[in-house]
Amino acid sequence: MAQQAMFSGLIYDEFENPVATAIIGGEAQYVVDDDGFLRHVDAELIDRQILAFFLAQLEQNKALAVEQAMQMMGQDDLLTKAALDDSLNNISADQIIAQGVPAQARDMLGMAGFRVVINVHGDIVRLDQPAAPEEGDE
Repeated sequence: MAQQAMFSGLIYDEFENPVATAIIGGEAQYVVDDDGFLRHVDAELIDRQILAFFLAQLEQNKALAVEQAMQMMGQDDLLTKAALDDSLNNISADQIIAQGVPAQARDMLGMAGFRVVINVHGDIVRLDQPAAPEEGDE
C-alpha cells in the first residue's frame, strides 16, 4: 500500500473543498469531510485511477511525447527515439507509485489547473485538466 498520497493538494470534494491527507497504519489516506464525518479513502485507489487516466493519455499521444522529449533533450537521432519509445512502452502505474510524484510536478499540475473531484466514497466524479492551446492560438 502507498505510504504517500501522490496527488495531495490536487484532490477536491464535490463541494470544491480541498481534501486533506493522513497516514493511518502507515498507509496514505485522502480524508473527505462528509458533513462533519471524516471519511478516509485509501489514497492508492484514487491515485491508481488518476494514473490510469495519465497513462491512457500518454498512450494516445506517444508519438508527440517522444518528439517533444527529443526536442527538449536537443537530440534527434534514431537511438534516442528508440530509447524513449522503449521507456514509454514499459512505464507502469506500479513504477510511478514506487517512485512517487515530485512535489514540483504536483505544484506545476495545480498551477496549470489540474484538479480531481471525488465523492465521499473516493470515486472520481470529475477530472479537470488544462486544455492544450489550439493550433494558431497563443
